[in-house]
Amino acid sequence: MNHTKSLVAALALLANGAMADEIRVLNWQGYGTDQDFATKPFEEATGTKVIHEYFNSEQEMLTKLRTNPGAYDVVLINTSFFPDVMAENLLQPIDLSKVPNYADVAPDFAANPAISKDGAHYGVPWAWGLTSIAVNTGVVKEIPTSIEVLWDPKYAGHVSIRDDALEAVQLAALATGQNINQIDDLDAVKEKLGTLMPQIRTFWGSENDWNQYMAAGEMDVASYWSGSAARSQAAGLPIEFVVPVEGAIGWLDALAVPATSENADAALAFINWMIDPAFYVEWDKNGAPASANTAAAAALPEEAFNRRILGNPEVAARVQFMAPVAEEDRKAYLELWQSLKAAQ
Repeated sequence: MNHTKSLVAALALLANGAMADEIRVLNWQGYGTDQDFATKPFEEATGTKVIHEYFNSEQEMLTKLRTNPGAYDVVLINTSFFPDVMAENLLQPIDLSKVPNYADVAPDFAANPAISKDGAHYGVPWAWGLTSIAVNTGVVKEIPTSIEVLWDPKYAGHVSIRDDALEAVQLAALATGQNINQIDDLDAVKEKLGTLMPQIRTFWGSENDWNQYMAAGEMDVASYWSGSAARSQAAGLPIEFVVPVEGAIGWLDALAVPATSENADAALAFINWMIDPAFYVEWDKNGAPASANTAAAAALPEEAFNRRILGNPEVAARVQFMAPVAEEDRKAYLELWQSLKAAQ
């Protein structure tokens, strides 16, 4: 991979600011920023060591930002959680002149209202993907087009969804023809999920769980994430990722700089490298989600999953991107989900 252009840009950015000995990144473990092909070239070119700390949920991420001022320089935040972070002034505005690759961020992502306030940007759109369904092609011979495959009696006892209240409710919203961000008939969602419960073999919690269940033949149809599906296919699992006619749940992750960071120049140089096409093409080989950078997406081979599936305009038109969820709605969804599981 040719890193020259991107690394020269990173060095140029740091030349106008204080050279940091290190930056600290808060992210999910194994999610792009901590891979050797991400950190080593940057460290060699800049002399800035990249150190990671991890979280296992968005709530844990928020707690770490609140309770460890000055501990982090870059943080990964799903856009649906930006209002929580912004309300507490936990981020600093981003000088986009120090992130030249931002010019290639897709306009729809760049215009996401969650990442800006009073004309200032607080997040750099980085990666996006879908929560939809995947099927075991060894069992499911005809690739389904509808989310109703989760309810198909022929797969009873071999269906799985993630044990997550929001995700379960939003999948049922799609199945009942509702907007995932404005669910008007929660009773219909509860009824739909209630009829799904007898179909369920097990609930999955992580990508590793999902792969093990699928490899063991315990799942024929299951909800899944697009980036994970690409990795599972690459690992040899006989699966096909499906975006049904009812749509899919879209999500967007952004990189930001905590308000208490004293290494903003180095942090922005690292963020610029994270959205660079040269980095992304390498990440895609290792099962990346889709890039928010149009130049990076265009640099992929035509047969790449993130270009073949997520780059299809007809597929993109069916996606409903997650908006921030009000706390009272989260509580209602959790109560609904817990009651359904308790009744099993």
